[in-house]
Amino acid sequence: MKDQQVPYLIKSIGELHEFWGIGKPKHPLVSVFRLENTIPKLTLPEVHMFNFYAISIKKNFEGKMKYGQRNYDFDSGVMSFIAPHQVMQHKQGDSSPKEGISLVFHPDFLAGFPLNKAIKNHGFFSYQLNEALHLSEQEELTVGNIMKNIESEYLSNIDKFSQNVIVSNIELLLQYGDRYYNRQFITRKLANDEILIRLEDLLSAYFDNDSALESGMLTVKSLSDQLNISPNYLSDMLRSITGQTTQQHIHNKLMEKAKVLLTTTNLSAREIAFQLGFEYPQSFNKLFKKRTEMSPLEFRESFN
Repeated sequence: MKDQQVPYLIKSIGELHEFWGIGKPKHPLVSVFRLENTIPKLTLPEVHMFNFYAISIKKNFEGKMKYGQRNYDFDSGVMSFIAPHQVMQHKQGDSSPKEGISLVFHPDFLAGFPLNKAIKNHGFFSYQLNEALHLSEQEELTVGNIMKNIESEYLSNIDKFSQNVIVSNIELLLQYGDRYYNRQFITRKLANDEILIRLEDLLSAYFDNDSALESGMLTVKSLSDQLNISPNYLSDMLRSITGQTTQQHIHNKLMEKAKVLLTTTNLSAREIAFQLGFEYPQSFNKLFKKRTEMSPLEFRESFN
């Protein structure tokens, strides 16, 4: 088995500037730069991660950009959100943007602001890079103007108001990110329908083939890994389309299978719990009662 490559950590915004050949940042904790103005002096390691947040709008890609299992040609903007220590991989020959704008900021830049804690509520920071946000012309204009406001503030003489203004605009940018991702879950119907079909197939195969007995309880991560998308993206997409998270979908399937076993077999609740992958029968009983307002035994007796 091939050893997994250890990601190279880019520790500071200044170090990132060195890679891109754009001189020293005006502030050690925040920077804004145009991709078309970068002249890479160093080659980024194939597997790497940042010690800071990065939000980018990229456009006019050379070649094709991969989105999930599909390739797309993009002329309009693609927006990505990267959290500290999120592993990224860039291979030789991958498509690259000809233009765009990037905002990078260290978590310490948010210290003392409500956003320092609230930023963790924006799930798209844990999406994979192939789950980028694809912007309409109007959306690109809106978020582009916010980025320009941040850029203008960054390039101005720094005063006691600078940090407040930049943080406020970052917060606004993230709110639009939430809105536009919600729109994308709806408008990318074909790709999302394919994911939903594959999800249902995986769930059905898992419970119909007694896989739980061999591998234990099905998890959101194991499902997302098989679908080649991140756990948060899968749950957010499902919540937007169906109103339920991935975990709730798993629980629905568990309860459906449990009801069948309770009404068509003589297996005890304990045996059913183990067959469905529960490590402890008490956990199965608790979930079943929460979902049906009856214990497994009471449910079985209601059919006799």
